[in-house]
Amino acid sequence: MTRRREIELLLAEAIAPERRVMRAGMICAAVAAVSASLLLGLSGWFLTGAAIAGATGVLAVQAFNYLVPSAAIRLLAIGRTVSRYGERYYSHRAALIALATVRARLFGHIVAARDVRAVSAGDAVTRLVQDIGALEDRLVRKPALPAALAGGLVGLVLAALAGPGAALAMLILLLGLPMLVVRIAPRLLDGPARDLAEALGRLKADMTGYAQASPEVVAYRMAPALSHMLATEAGRLDAARMRLARGEAMIGGAMTLAGGLAMAAVFLLSPLASLPVRVMAVLAAAGAIESLGGLVRGIMRDAVVKAGLARLDGLAGEGEAVAPEKRCRAALTGRRLDLPVGKGRQFSLSAGDRVAIVGRSGSGKTQLLEALAGVRPDAADGIVIDGQNVRDLPLTQIRELFALSPQDALLISGTVRDNLRLARPGLRDEDLWRALETACLADEVRAMVGGLDYWLGDGGARLSGGQRKRLSIARALLADRSWLLLDEPSEGLDPATEARLLGALKSWLDESGAGLVLVTHRPAVLALCTRRLDLDDERPAG
Repeated sequence: MTRRREIELLLAEAIAPERRVMRAGMICAAVAAVSASLLLGLSGWFLTGAAIAGATGVLAVQAFNYLVPSAAIRLLAIGRTVSRYGERYYSHRAALIALATVRARLFGHIVAARDVRAVSAGDAVTRLVQDIGALEDRLVRKPALPAALAGGLVGLVLAALAGPGAALAMLILLLGLPMLVVRIAPRLLDGPARDLAEALGRLKADMTGYAQASPEVVAYRMAPALSHMLATEAGRLDAARMRLARGEAMIGGAMTLAGGLAMAAVFLLSPLASLPVRVMAVLAAAGAIESLGGLVRGIMRDAVVKAGLARLDGLAGEGEAVAPEKRCRAALTGRRLDLPVGKGRQFSLSAGDRVAIVGRSGSGKTQLLEALAGVRPDAADGIVIDGQNVRDLPLTQIRELFALSPQDALLISGTVRDNLRLARPGLRDEDLWRALETACLADEVRAMVGGLDYWLGDGGARLSGGQRKRLSIARALLADRSWLLLDEPSEGLDPATEARLLGALKSWLDESGAGLVLVTHRPAVLALCTRRLDLDDERPAG
């Protein structure tokens, strides 16, 4: 199955629960199109007939029945308004709910990727917001086809009342116009739409990246240079948007021209019909062409949708791909870990062990820790869990064993509670406070405005480095995994806070029985561990 097919299937699965809502939107769209065509035709007949009756004389005016047509016109106007609202409501509701599902599932693909670092934060935001947003057109415009069929059929019937020639001209236009747009739209729109999506994606990714590095940008006075780079990228975006708008305007002009041709053709090819009937047929023809507008706009926007799908291909295929025969058939317990150290040598750990990994900077300590956590597949060679190589195991099982607090604490833009509840579902406030106590952060959180509801800002910007580190540790404790992985847990802490943290962590490890794999350069932290792995000693020279 191709990735494009995976995206299409994901979209179909997301919209499946909303099919009844989408069908309601399609019915409303068809009713609105029928009402619009009948309203135009009947209004033309009524006004023309009334004008002729008025010009004929008093008797003709008295004989002319204006009550029924006027009542029908009001009914059709109300019906068109209500059904148009229903179409908008139901189609947008189905689309927004489906796209929310798609975003959640694609985010799951990113999280389940064998290398979660393969997608940058800026690129992920761009795809999950911009590219999935482009798919809204595909869903919102689903009712356009039944609307075009219903409106076209009404226009064709009313044109037939004026004569077979008028009906034939309408049929040719109704069939030929969508076919023409299908042929010319890709040539005019695909290239600009692709360039627009890529330029907008690059601009958003750059903006996200620069915003994350804003302190460095200010400190090194890089704002003018980066502003120039962003302005250049924005120029490319504007140029692509202009080319796309120009192509859409050409097709829109062709639609307007087609409407005029339809009206002229119906009028000229119905010489034997009465004037009111000819006017009715002419205006009904205009309504029928107008009902094709949604379908044609959908065909035009398909270029943007295809560009979004092309960029989403990578996300749909980011999930792990472990062959079924290599999947772990028995549940992993993590009771035994074997870590590679040097040529063909292993360092074995048993459940509950506490080992410190030490070594010079660049010796691979953090890589080894992240490989255990399942975020560094490129460094996973030789790691064995319960007798099975990590590369042959599904990430979901690996990650259920390890809770990682990385060296650079990663926090989401939310509250303290939001960040802690990422650890696992079902956590209560008392669980959060208990973890904060262990991480020696509870008193500081209580002093914050709102406590657990204190807003941390982008990436925890409103916290100090030591607070971010301890919040990350508390989250790892809440995950309740068999192994706790800590990378420089006391970095940014003063000696007194470090001592309190180490004592609390030791008590937690004694109580939970979890194993510990620790990376540190600080001698005091080594007191947590009973074993030590020195990568400088274990690896052969050179």
